[in-house]
Formats: sequence, structure tokens, C-alpha cells
Amino acid sequence: MSDTPTFAPGDRRFGRVNWLGFWTLCKREILRFTNVWTQTLLAPLVTAGLFLMIFTIAIGPQRGDVMGVAFTTFIAPGILMMTVIQNAFANTSSSLMVSKVQGNIVDTLMPPLSAGEVVLGYVIGGTARGLFVAVALLAMFWAVLGIVPQAPLVTLAFVTLGAAFLSALGLIAGIFSQKFDQMAAITNFIITPLAFLSGTFYSVEALPKGLYQITHLNPVFYLIDGARWGVIGVSDTAPALGFAIALAATILACLAAWLLFRRGTRLKS
Repeated sequence: MSDTPTFAPGDRRFGRVNWLGFWTLCKREILRFTNVWTQTLLAPLVTAGLFLMIFTIAIGPQRGDVMGVAFTTFIAPGILMMTVIQNAFANTSSSLMVSKVQGNIVDTLMPPLSAGEVVLGYVIGGTARGLFVAVALLAMFWAVLGIVPQAPLVTLAFVTLGAAFLSALGLIAGIFSQKFDQMAAITNFIITPLAFLSGTFYSVEALPKGLYQITHLNPVFYLIDGARWGVIGVSDTAPALGFAIALAATILACLAAWLLFRRGTRLKS
């Protein structure tokens, strides 16, 4: 009688978690952006630097303090979070979209990975890119503006949540998009407005009542506001409230992406 275990079709042969497959997917997603670091890491740094320089030259000298800090110092954390979430979204959405267009999405769907392992692998890759960008930007802020995060752990928590949240949204966008034009439309008409209209360059206290209330329905606002508190110690809302809302939004986005992968929505013929 053979001691070799037998498995029925569909049985898991790697225990509860396929660690080898999961780590391989994470490694693939990280190598995707590190191998072209001039596009994925250097370019966002240059763009953020241009934003900071333009606002400093055009508005900084004439603009008074905002919430007790210099205008340039106030917008730095907003630029940080805006850049992080845009790059996290781009990492997962482009990875999935390219796989679908090139027809090699099967290489991700066929291996013995659960929907949760696939989603988490993609999200970790997008989050890693966001964190890489954040570290580079914080180093630039220190060198140019002399800004050092007042609460490093809080800053890390909000940056990580922001990257994870937009990574999950990038997966959802990549699943529903069939062409690069559709992905560009999502980026231009949803993701960019969410980032720009969330207090990146201003305090929401200056908004009219209607816009003020609408802004507080946007999870990205709490991410930017929390990062601002972590970096310079001022915010429009309580950091604990912002963290709770951002965490809930991230969990919901990841669950939505998991459900879509589990069902094979627009991924399996």
C-alpha cells in the first residue's frame, strides 16, 4: 500500500497558504517597478518636486500661513500622499491591464493560488511601490525644506493604508477595464479628482458648506489629512477617526477585489 497521499481535483496541496506561490507573485510585482525605476520611482519624484517648486514660486511668497504653518510646508504632506496613491493605483491597474491585453493573465489565474493570495500579492506589490516613493519624497522634503515627520509611525501607517487602498482600487479598475482608454478614463476622471480635491493643496475648512460635507465622504481626504498630521502635526480632523475610516475603506476595497477575483469577473471566459 503506497504512502503517497492522493488528492482529488481542486484539493489544496500546499496547506492553508501557498507560501511559495504567494511570495513569487509578490516578488514579480515588486520587480515590475524596480526594474524600470526611472519610470516608476524617479519620475514621480521629479513630478512631486515640480509641483512643490511651482506652488512655492507662484503662490508661496504671497500666501500667508495655513493652520499655523508656512504654505509650502502645509502642501508637502499632501503632495506626498497624492504621489503615493497615484503610483500604488498605477502599479496594480497597469499590471493587471497589461496581462489582460497581452493574453497572459492565465499565468496568474492558473497557478494554485487562492483569490485572497492573488489579491494580497498584487496589493503588496502596489504598496511596496508606494512606500518606495514615500521614502524618496520624505528624503527630498528633508533635504529641500528641512521637514522631518513629527510622528513617523503615524506617517508610515497612513502612507501604508493609502497605498494599500489605491492598490485594491487599481485591481478593481483593472478587472473592469477592457482597454487602456477605459483605464485612462478611470484615472483621469476618478482617481485624479479624488487626489486633487481632498485637501492636497488647501485646508477643507476654507470650502463652502456643501463641498466641505462632500469632501468628508471621500476616504482619500482622511489619508491626506492623516499624513499631514504625521508629518507636520496639523490636521482638519482627528487622526484616530481618519485612520479608522481609511482602514475600513481599505478593507472594503480589498474584499471587493477578492470577490471579483473569486468569481473571475471579466478575467475568465
